[in-house]
Amino acid sequence: MRRKLNSEYDYIIVGAGSAGCVLANRLSADPDCQVLLLEAGPSDWHPFIHMPAGLAKLAGNTRLNWSYQTAREDRLDGRSLWWPRGKVLGGSSSINAMCYVRGHRLDYDEWATMGATGWNWDSVLPYFIRSEDNSRGGDALHGDAGPLSVTDLRHRNPLSDVFLEAANQAGQRHNPDFNGPDQDGFGYYQVTQRDGSRCSAAQAYLTPIRERRNLTVLTEAMAARVLFTGDRADALLFHHRGQPNCVRVRKEILLSGGAINSPQLLMLSGIGPADELRRHGIDIQIDLPGVGANLHDHLDICTLQRCTRRALTYDRVSDVRVALEYYLFRRGPGTSNIAETGGFVRSEFAPDARPDLQYHFVPAQLDDHGRNRLPGDGYTVHACVLRPLSRGRLGLNSGNPFDPVRIAANYLSDPHDFDLKMMREAVKFSRHLLAQPAFAPYRGEEILPGADIRDDDGLDAFIRRKAETIYHPVGTCRIGAADDPAAVVDPDLRVHGRRGLRVVDASVMPRLIGGNTNAPTIMIAERAADLILASPH
Repeated sequence: MRRKLNSEYDYIIVGAGSAGCVLANRLSADPDCQVLLLEAGPSDWHPFIHMPAGLAKLAGNTRLNWSYQTAREDRLDGRSLWWPRGKVLGGSSSINAMCYVRGHRLDYDEWATMGATGWNWDSVLPYFIRSEDNSRGGDALHGDAGPLSVTDLRHRNPLSDVFLEAANQAGQRHNPDFNGPDQDGFGYYQVTQRDGSRCSAAQAYLTPIRERRNLTVLTEAMAARVLFTGDRADALLFHHRGQPNCVRVRKEILLSGGAINSPQLLMLSGIGPADELRRHGIDIQIDLPGVGANLHDHLDICTLQRCTRRALTYDRVSDVRVALEYYLFRRGPGTSNIAETGGFVRSEFAPDARPDLQYHFVPAQLDDHGRNRLPGDGYTVHACVLRPLSRGRLGLNSGNPFDPVRIAANYLSDPHDFDLKMMREAVKFSRHLLAQPAFAPYRGEEILPGADIRDDDGLDAFIRRKAETIYHPVGTCRIGAADDPAAVVDPDLRVHGRRGLRVVDASVMPRLIGGNTNAPTIMIAERAADLILASPH
């Protein structure tokens, strides 16, 4: 796919993550259209990217991971939280847990009421279907001919079945398809895998078109600034392996760097809050206060319990055996996404028909994203609040594109303490699940929060001490009408006040959807491709 760099392209796509790979595929389908795709990280050659269980080995790999740190979070005991994001072809789809979840249909109808005209459920469903190749076949809600392989797990840990039995004992329905008619209930996640290997956006959308002569893909290419003539974006300045380059664009520049990098590049290009730009000596193209604002994320809290049957958990599996079984036969624990089962719960505080809590069960002990290895054997219940009210903001640390942004997530900052209350409820229900009879033969001591923590004050202190991101930041370039001062892009994803410039990634979401964000990001890019191709240039 890598070609000699031209001086001009029809489209320049910044970021080869979940959205950028989709755009590169769809826009380059026209052989007369020249497309340049830039990725700051390397190619996706690393074997642990492709072996699903290898995600556990990638956490500390800073070559493939932006490894951001938030500012100190006042309501999380002043901790600076680690925010991993993919820095590689495929972006975060190359390092995530591969859960294929779209969210609730009412999430998208809500977007439409917030100014995202054309992004209601009936409008976006065809793009979910178009992207999907579901091993169960196609129907009114699923596709079976798209680039993205969605399938059932090849390997299932016995404790995952125990967890589902416990959920049933706790009064929860079995749900075989979280993307079916109803979202609530517990079951196995379908995953973005093909033949037992990870099917990232790069594998789904780039690998099949690697021979297209009109598509140029550059890795290790760091975007620095969008250049303008009048109000039109007409060139991009970037650094490729240490060397500065400038390429012109005939039609559009498309920012697909994600909820962190896209607003950063806008600000470096003079688009953002005027005071923030002046502070760093950046010439103001247009004062858009919404750039970097509306940052929100799913905050996660883990409940851990010892397992009395050592052979069942993934804590002590043989890495050599797992690797051999995977690479020789594409089966065994190496094909697991680790977070095999989970569910969606509608608490007593849910304001409407949508579940407001999500769970992931892991047959291993996970603390601090798996970076803190605990002794012994155990299992973990992840829980997150699906629609938090707290909002943060991104800012620049400098005008240097190689300096990371300043991330103030402001977790648990909503004035009514709703998010904290819901996190507390999430822990209580995690404990309720683990207390069911199904776990009796396996149940050891509770590691976290710990048996001594029983009252609400103790749970609140535990949450402030241990809660972490579950990797779903959105909203920092949100969709909205031209007269909405908080909006960054219009419903066609064009940056307000500028021509030839769009943002296409999770940053445009007005509000978090109820679930994992990878599938919705791919949908956004699928629909954006149609919008772009239908636009006069």
